[in-house]
Amino acid sequence: MREGQAVQHGQITLGKEQRARLLAAGIRFFLTAALCAARCPGGYAPFALGCVSAAGPGVGGGAALAGAGLGALVFMDFAQGLPFLATAALIFTTAQALRGWRTVEDRRWSAVVAAGLFLTVGIIYVVQSLSPLADAAPCLASALLTGAAAWFYRPLLRMGQEQLEPDGVLFLTMSLLLTLSDVTVGELSAGRALECALVIYAACQRGAAAGAAMGLGTGLVTDLCAASGSMLFGGAYGLGGLLAGLRQGRRGRCAAAFLAAAFLALLPVQHPLARPLMLETVFGAGVFLMLPGRLFGGKRVLRPQEEPGSAAGERLRARLDQTAAALRDLYDSMGRVSPRSTEENPAVVFDRAAEKVCRSCALCEHCWQREYTGTFNAMNDATPFLLERGRAMAKDFPSYFADRCIHLPNLISAINGELTAYLLRRQYRRELEDTRRSARGQYAQLSELLTATAATLESAPVSARASRGCIGAALRPREGEKVCGDTLASFSTEAGLLCLLLSDGMGTGEEARKESALTCRLLRQFLEAGIEPESALKTLNSAMALRGADTGSFTTVDLLTCRAETGEAVFYKFGAAPSYVKKNGTVRRITGGALPVGLRGADAVPDVTRATLAPGSFAVLISDGVADANHDEWLQDLLAGWEGTDPQALATLILAESVRREGLQDDCGVQVLYLPPEGGAKMV
Repeated sequence: MREGQAVQHGQITLGKEQRARLLAAGIRFFLTAALCAARCPGGYAPFALGCVSAAGPGVGGGAALAGAGLGALVFMDFAQGLPFLATAALIFTTAQALRGWRTVEDRRWSAVVAAGLFLTVGIIYVVQSLSPLADAAPCLASALLTGAAAWFYRPLLRMGQEQLEPDGVLFLTMSLLLTLSDVTVGELSAGRALECALVIYAACQRGAAAGAAMGLGTGLVTDLCAASGSMLFGGAYGLGGLLAGLRQGRRGRCAAAFLAAAFLALLPVQHPLARPLMLETVFGAGVFLMLPGRLFGGKRVLRPQEEPGSAAGERLRARLDQTAAALRDLYDSMGRVSPRSTEENPAVVFDRAAEKVCRSCALCEHCWQREYTGTFNAMNDATPFLLERGRAMAKDFPSYFADRCIHLPNLISAINGELTAYLLRRQYRRELEDTRRSARGQYAQLSELLTATAATLESAPVSARASRGCIGAALRPREGEKVCGDTLASFSTEAGLLCLLLSDGMGTGEEARKESALTCRLLRQFLEAGIEPESALKTLNSAMALRGADTGSFTTVDLLTCRAETGEAVFYKFGAAPSYVKKNGTVRRITGGALPVGLRGADAVPDVTRATLAPGSFAVLISDGVADANHDEWLQDLLAGWEGTDPQALATLILAESVRREGLQDDCGVQVLYLPPEGGAKMV
């Protein structure tokens, strides 16, 4: 009897496991098929491919692959579905071939492989397209989304191995809502309205940081999928999530703050989607307020009740003011420069075509020397027709030229090729200028919004933090110059972070000083506002790159942050000269290979080096005029032999020795940090 019961119990358990596996496979199948509806420009479906990667090998991965096939059949045409299915098959085949390997179980592997295989297939089609440069950006963005989707989906689709993550649930929900973006009632999108509700929910449950991150991420993905051409959704959702998070735990206030922020961000915007988006935020807030209370029953960290005029409120107000000031300075700096004329003369089309065809022609001397005026007038007469139509035809040229040219078909073919390239370059320059104007306007809007928010908070005195570090600095301009193009700055943040800044502007003199001073001022404002150093540097670099498109200038950035109580130091470098750390009688040289600020866009990251400064240690920052990076042995020997404790004396000594050896061939700047053995030393 007991044996029969055991057998029966085993059969029941096996049946439950089979039903669970069947249910899991069905979920993967329908989920992947549904995610095929969330597509980016170019027809890409990154979320569906991320789902295939996260499902892994075996039955689950096979079900996801089958779902991808169904989704491609329903939502894509043949030209879009073929590369999509090829990528999905490659992802599943790779996971199946490496099944059982420990590497495959790592979620990072799923993300990297998914993004890499997407790029492998996508680049093939991009290169073969008519406009590969224009198609490359959507392909790269979709590859990054594929990797992100694989990262967030994996704990959800393979729950037996990893714990369910709230971030993954939010990301999956956002992905599914994107599939509903095209479901509209009049001008309103049901998917985007629900996205607003999701952002408010995340902000209400998890605070300002999570709300801003959720809003900005959701908005940027929506901008990409909707091809809005701007940060319309990213700005509205990001600001809304930030301010809603400041009212964490209070549903009504969260919804009101989100609506206020979104309306302030959207009212000045002239965009066809701005008005529908404002209505969608209203409906989204309404949906959020109607959510059942049990969805808010988990653990939450509520903001403590603060009395008017509290120190915490003042700190928040000060940070908002500082961030607004930084954005306002970015806005002003981009408006002070006069854009250089970058419009290309259409005559370059004929010059380059003639170089290819006419050079070897027997009539070249006749057309381009004896009859140069007639040839020039013929090209000039044809120009309006070329630019209006987008290609050249024989009838565009006067008869006296068309009848004389013995290679007219070849010349027209060469002109059309150069004309296509010319039109693409012109379009790129105009889009770049539009992007610059849009970014400038967004900086202004963000600054005004943050200033208005800060004004609503009560003021109270804030106690300053004492610093343990002693700082010395020395500057000398280049021989023959009255002002130094280098700028030095040192300060302590409210969080107790000691910061040393050194910026070297391009060239010498007053213009270099203005650029380096602007860089230091903006970066200081960001850091004092509580923004993480690496994020502040990336934001500064992307903004200065847009400004550099007008000015052609750039600056180096050398930033040292240090927590004096622990000695934890981090060096951040954008094109900066080597730095040095003297600790326990030894000298460490710290270098970096990143380009200066303003030479690359948002993809550029600073070189980051971490070090530990023991009590009695020195950290030295220099500009490239102090010592040749390839011949700085004298400086290392000077530091190794230094036995004093005064950082100002050391900075003065380094500069004096540099003048003796290098002869002031460039601006020179030196900044020295000394951590004394005992606390309480003041900054000098």
